[in-house]
Amino acid sequence: MRAIKKSSHQSIVFYCAVNQNPAMNLLAKYCFVENVNMHEKIGSHALNNKIDFAIIGPEAPLANGLVDYLNNMNIHCIGPKKKLAQIESSKGFARDVMLEYKISGLPEYKRFSQFNQSDIIACIKTLNNNYVIKNDGLCGGKGVKVSGEHLHSQEDALNYCREINSEFVIEEKLMGPEFSLISFTDGETLLHFPPVQDHKRAYENDTGPNTGGMGSYTMENHLLPFLNQQNVRAAEIINEKMMAALQNKCEERYIGFIYGGFMLTKSGVKVIEFNARLGDPEALNLLAILQSDFIELCLLGIEKKLLDFTLSFENKATVVKYLVPMGYPEKSIESEIKINNTENNDHYFFGSVKNIGEKLMTMGSRAIAVLGKGETLDQAEQQAEHFASKIKGNIFYRKDIGTHQLIQRYMSMINDF
Repeated sequence: MRAIKKSSHQSIVFYCAVNQNPAMNLLAKYCFVENVNMHEKIGSHALNNKIDFAIIGPEAPLANGLVDYLNNMNIHCIGPKKKLAQIESSKGFARDVMLEYKISGLPEYKRFSQFNQSDIIACIKTLNNNYVIKNDGLCGGKGVKVSGEHLHSQEDALNYCREINSEFVIEEKLMGPEFSLISFTDGETLLHFPPVQDHKRAYENDTGPNTGGMGSYTMENHLLPFLNQQNVRAAEIINEKMMAALQNKCEERYIGFIYGGFMLTKSGVKVIEFNARLGDPEALNLLAILQSDFIELCLLGIEKKLLDFTLSFENKATVVKYLVPMGYPEKSIESEIKINNTENNDHYFFGSVKNIGEKLMTMGSRAIAVLGKGETLDQAEQQAEHFASKIKGNIFYRKDIGTHQLIQRYMSMINDF
């Protein structure tokens, strides 16, 4: 929302969410508290307030067809229609599209529509017991378990497949550092953002359960320590080919963000996942250094006029760290938090929090993100640490994100190749 407010275009912002966000309330004219999958109510709010276009943030409304519904009311959207959003809402669908259109970076995989013990065991053996099991649907980043880390035996794998109790994918376990590359498209032109490294694991040194993302960083040179320009271009080409393949298969135009989750492996850039939206926390890093006008980007995307538009970014590094409730992501403990700081509120981004009277309370998911920005990664990381240290409560965060020690861990993976 801060990127919208920085635009040269005059705007009045409304937002719809399941709960009011204390920080967004300061920037928006009004919050409609609704279930974000209640299409008729959201459409009614949009018509009553003469909304020009909507930016769909969460994955569930995209998967459930909110864009289709609003488009039928002649309301433009930044975000793909339901069929296109399957790139995120079905991991198996995304893999099948890559296979059908011969898009590089595809791991070996097999889709399962239901539990079949003998087929699961055979698949695991084919992958030499180096495998990942993924719930096919939306799980907020928490539906993935990895052999040797979360799954330590064949019985563990079978139990997790039973627990999913719906469609799932088993695929080869990839080794190497992960990164995200986000692109924006009008259905013809793709514009690419710099790569970001997100950290999904809950605990330091990339241990613990998967989360929606505990933090992320970008570099001042718009690369990452373990990536060269050829690696980045390989990821950009995958996003470009995936967008074209999706539009061809679904026979619909894609408007909005396409997020590729990648891993740099011994055999090149591989695809972990795709998202149909601007990722969180990556959006905080990227919009903090975006110099181009965000609303202009959206309008030209809607009008199919991105060809002559240029995305420009500051040559600065950023670090984002999420503070989360104790017990997250499995059994979060809701509690009061306090921010002992009046220096610069622009470095705090409220997530799953609410006001109860004068108290600021966590709600169970990622609570507050802090952003550091500097001429170097060290400066950005130190700034993020400074602002994180001002938040008190029954919370924790990963202090290692953006540090030299953690980056050396990723560099050692590359050296092992």
